[in-house]
Amino acid sequence: MGQKINPLGFRLGTTQSHHSFWFAKPKDFSMGLQEDEKLRSCIKNYVKKKKRISSGFEGIAYMRIQKRIDLLQVIIYIGFPNILIEGRTWGVEELQMNVQKEFHRRLNIAITRIEKPYGQPNILAEYIALQLKNRVSFRKAMKKAIELTEQAGTKGIQVQIAGRIDGKEIARVEWIREGRVPLQTIRAKIDHCSHTIRTIYGVLGIKIWIFVNQE
Repeated sequence: MGQKINPLGFRLGTTQSHHSFWFAKPKDFSMGLQEDEKLRSCIKNYVKKKKRISSGFEGIAYMRIQKRIDLLQVIIYIGFPNILIEGRTWGVEELQMNVQKEFHRRLNIAITRIEKPYGQPNILAEYIALQLKNRVSFRKAMKKAIELTEQAGTKGIQVQIAGRIDGKEIARVEWIREGRVPLQTIRAKIDHCSHTIRTIYGVLGIKIWIFVNQE
């Protein structure tokens, strides 16, 4: 039997760190998790609403959250210049004002630009989802994503798409791998993401593993 585990949780404390930093009593822990999820979804919904149609996708790689007693600090790691960063600070201020309405604590949002966006699995998953929505062949979309990742200087990548691919009656899983992806080596720094995409013939699931380096 295959025992599956999330590659990021498997490597916590060695090559992977938490994306949220806060402490809570056991009875308040679930509320803290819900607050994290609400904060992330508020930011993503705002970016989707405000982004330009020509920009394709929002390009958020990941967010880091730090909680203090009276302050919520969020660092957004972004891949491409879009509505949030175009040499203007009002985009971040407007985002901060809109998200602040949903929370009782003071909020501070910062933006950090990533040098190689296609080395991030979340951005790649969004790229593949956009291609599939535009009726591009899934194999062509996966191969193009792998080409973009190779330009970012990664050591290996594995892409998997599951569901009613191309509208077939029976759901199936298709995957492709390029280079090395040592999932069982804890010292190997591996980025992972799972992304859901809604198409006219059902929901597809995209999973991406990227082997960055080995310590």
